[in-house]
Amino acid sequence: HVVMTYWDEDDRLVIRTSTQVPFHVRRILAPVLGLPIKRIRVIKPRIGGGFGGKQEILIEDVAAHLTIATKRPVLVEFDREEEFIASRSRHPMRVRMKTGVKRDGTITANAMYALSDTGAYGCHALTVAGNTGHKSMALYVGDGAYRKQPNIRFYSDVVYTNTPPAGAFRGYGVPQGYWPLERHMDWIARDLGIDPIELRMKNALRAGELHPFSTAWSEGREPRPETIHTVGLEECVRQGKAAIGWDLKYGNSAWHEVAGHAHLRRGIGVATVMQGTAIPYLDMGGASIKMNDDGSFNLLVGATDLGTGSDTVLAQMAAEVLGVPVEDILVYSSDTDFTPFDVGAYASSTTYISGGATVRAAEIVAERIRVRAARMIGELGGGVVSAEEILLENRRAIAPDGRSVTFDEIGHDSLHKTDQEQIMGVASYVSPSSPPPFAAQFAEVTVDTQTGAVKVEKLVMAVDSGVIVNPITASGQIEGGMTQALGYAVCEEMLYDDQGKARERDLLDYHIFRADEMPELETIFVQTYEPSHPMGVKAVAEIPMDGVAPAVGNAILDACGASLTVNPATPERIWRALNQH
Repeated sequence: HVVMTYWDEDDRLVIRTSTQVPFHVRRILAPVLGLPIKRIRVIKPRIGGGFGGKQEILIEDVAAHLTIATKRPVLVEFDREEEFIASRSRHPMRVRMKTGVKRDGTITANAMYALSDTGAYGCHALTVAGNTGHKSMALYVGDGAYRKQPNIRFYSDVVYTNTPPAGAFRGYGVPQGYWPLERHMDWIARDLGIDPIELRMKNALRAGELHPFSTAWSEGREPRPETIHTVGLEECVRQGKAAIGWDLKYGNSAWHEVAGHAHLRRGIGVATVMQGTAIPYLDMGGASIKMNDDGSFNLLVGATDLGTGSDTVLAQMAAEVLGVPVEDILVYSSDTDFTPFDVGAYASSTTYISGGATVRAAEIVAERIRVRAARMIGELGGGVVSAEEILLENRRAIAPDGRSVTFDEIGHDSLHKTDQEQIMGVASYVSPSSPPPFAAQFAEVTVDTQTGAVKVEKLVMAVDSGVIVNPITASGQIEGGMTQALGYAVCEEMLYDDQGKARERDLLDYHIFRADEMPELETIFVQTYEPSHPMGVKAVAEIPMDGVAPAVGNAILDACGASLTVNPATPERIWRALNQH
């Protein structure tokens, strides 16, 4: 966390901060500082990394108060120890599961209770705990008559403790739900003698069905019925199984053995998961696009690029509508003075919400270009052409008979010649729903039964995130998420003494995976077209956090029979599970 504050030449307070939510920073700080909103400007420069931890105001108010008091620029930056003790972590939870299931694997009832520790303050406490059940328990609705009226119960208590506050963290409560749920599903499958994938697919939510929680709970508004339109889970499972070699390895006793190393055992595991996309009827983003003299465009968005590549993706979406290469879209983002309002980068919403606004703004601009181009083409001779017939492609507006004008000619004409106007469009997009992405997560591990050490050999994630606008940046999201989730699965843990003080204060004590420690990662995109969005997209950022830990836990169980109920799966916990008497 780092922030710089200063007074500008117009006696306005400028806050340059590494935040996910610049407009919320301005809104919240105004009454805290006793300044009107119009005297505060918040800029989020190109600084990466957020993951939920920069969704709150932690140091901006301190720096701003000091600047007001001293009339001098102020820089406040957390060091590593301060990040551990004064920023935000994931909410620790204890979760209980209870499931009614027939011998054929039909789930008849499913219940989850979550006890969530919010630390000393209730940062995101209610919504995180709600998400724990909302996003995980909705996946399995049962089969047959139970599918039409699923019996699902989720309830939760949130408690304060004298420890550093928990807050928003990538996944937002959902990984805490899938760890027990997906472990539970494997235990049920083993008890019934059913393939764990078969059990999951028999009971999983399908396209055309109602989200079972949509009428009971919502993060920001009154709950409303929501139908799930696109579910690529079955294809995710099919392709993921093939990539990991499930049919050759699962239940194959010879494969479990490592030749010449009797103490080593291989295992394979799976988890199926769903998330959400934005917060329905609450999240809103804006975008504006204007055409320049040379036919290029300025795209202004309030969305915050935190290293996610959202500036690039939004530029691509605008370029596709306008028929120009992406380098003709000049993006400026995250400045409360100059960019339209946007709620910020959270809830896997940027491509869906800010992208929706960008597409709408681009369509307005495209229509103005077609109208002007139709007149200009008509003036070339050869007959009148209607705006509706104009194709925008390769920086040109093209009539059906091949006559065309270039974008730089259109831009110059609009600003300097006939019926002068600034060709531009401004649009907003409010989330009409929260279409869930779906994924199948597979893991392959090797366990040392003498020491409990586990090595994750391979992770495969097949994901339905709707239409993938940019496969490279989307793959980066998936692989980065699996990497982060791997730490959650096997090594990352915050421990506190009896005074509530964090034991971990730096990266010597708190281990995260280095590049040379990473397993093989494979990402598979199963593309569907989500009808609630003009380009068919769904979320991609948070779902890779959900399935890795339970898939690894299930792979450990498959390898050596160690049945863990607590994560991360440390060597000590695995060893103790193996040596219980």
